[in-house]
Amino acid sequence: MRDEAARTRAGLNRRQGGVRAESRDPRIGVDLAHLRQLEGRARAISFLPRQPARSVLHGRHSSRLRGRGLNFEELRVYLPGDDVRAIDWKVTVRTGEPHVRVYTEERDRPALLVVDQRMSMFFGSRLNMKSVTAAETAALAAFRILDQGDRVGGVVFGDDLVAEIRPQRSRKAVDLLLTAIADSNALLRADADAVEPMPLNRPLESVAKMARRDHLVIVVSDFDGIDARTKTLLGGITRHNDVVLGVVTDPMAVEMPDPSQLVISDGALQAEIDTRDGKVRKALSEMSSGRIAQIMAWEQELGIPVLPLSAGEPTLPQIRRLMGISGRRR
Repeated sequence: MRDEAARTRAGLNRRQGGVRAESRDPRIGVDLAHLRQLEGRARAISFLPRQPARSVLHGRHSSRLRGRGLNFEELRVYLPGDDVRAIDWKVTVRTGEPHVRVYTEERDRPALLVVDQRMSMFFGSRLNMKSVTAAETAALAAFRILDQGDRVGGVVFGDDLVAEIRPQRSRKAVDLLLTAIADSNALLRADADAVEPMPLNRPLESVAKMARRDHLVIVVSDFDGIDARTKTLLGGITRHNDVVLGVVTDPMAVEMPDPSQLVISDGALQAEIDTRDGKVRKALSEMSSGRIAQIMAWEQELGIPVLPLSAGEPTLPQIRRLMGISGRRR
C-alpha cells in the first residue's frame, strides 16, 4: 500500500512483539472483548416471528419467519372455547363426537449463525471492513436470540477453516461462537499468505447436516463465489427451516468512486485500476451488481428474507432500520 495511514490502520506498521492484536482499529478487526460489549445493544433488535410492519422480515411476498415449531400433545374431546380450526374431522366422523388436536409450542428453537470471515470480506472503502460488519451482526444476533430463550450455535468459516458450534441455550455456546469469530477475524491481514478461497457451498453443506428442521439460519456473508449449487443448498435448507441472508456489501459495490486510478493490494502485490476507463468501470459495476441481483432473485424464488448490510454504515443502526424499528433506543 502506498497510503501510510492505511498501512497503520491495517496493522502492517506495528512493531514485532509490541502492539497486541487487540489494539487494531475496530473498523479493521474485532476482538472478543469488542464483540462481548455488544450484548447490551442487542436488545434493540428481535428475530421473533412477530415483526414491525416495516421490517424486511415481516412477510412481504413469501418471505417471513415462521417461528418455533409445534409439538403434538394429545387428541381429546372438543370443549367449549376450543378453536374450531383444531377439530380433527376424520376422528370426529369416526367417533361421532367432536375431537380436537392439541399442540404446544416448542420451548425453544435452535439458531445457526453462519459467519463469513474469508479474505474477500477483508475490504472496506468508507467505514468498516465487511468482515467487521459481519462479525458485529452475528454477535448482536447471538445475544438477542439467546435472550429470547432459543439455542445458539453457528458455522464460522475463513478461506482455510470451518468451525462448527452446536446450538445450545447457554452463555458458553455464545462465547464459543464469538471466540471462533474473533479468532477467524484475527487471521485477516493485508500481509496474510494467499490461499485458495473457500467456496460458500462448503459451510452451507455443514449447515444442511446440522439444521435438519425447525432451525433459524442466518447467513452473514458477501456471497462471493456463489453458483447454481449455492441456490440448491439454500433451497434445501429453507424447505424445513427459516433462513435469513445478511448480504454484506461495500459502498463501492453500489457506487463507484469518481473516475481515478485506484491502488489495491493483498499485502505482497499491488495493482492500479484505472476507473477513468469506461469499460473498466462498467465491468466492475456489473460484477458487483450482478451478484446482488442474483441474491435478490433468490428472495423471490425461495422466499428467503434478505438483510442488505453496508460496511459503510454503523452496524446496529442499519439493522434497526431494516427491521422497522424507529426512534431512540431507551
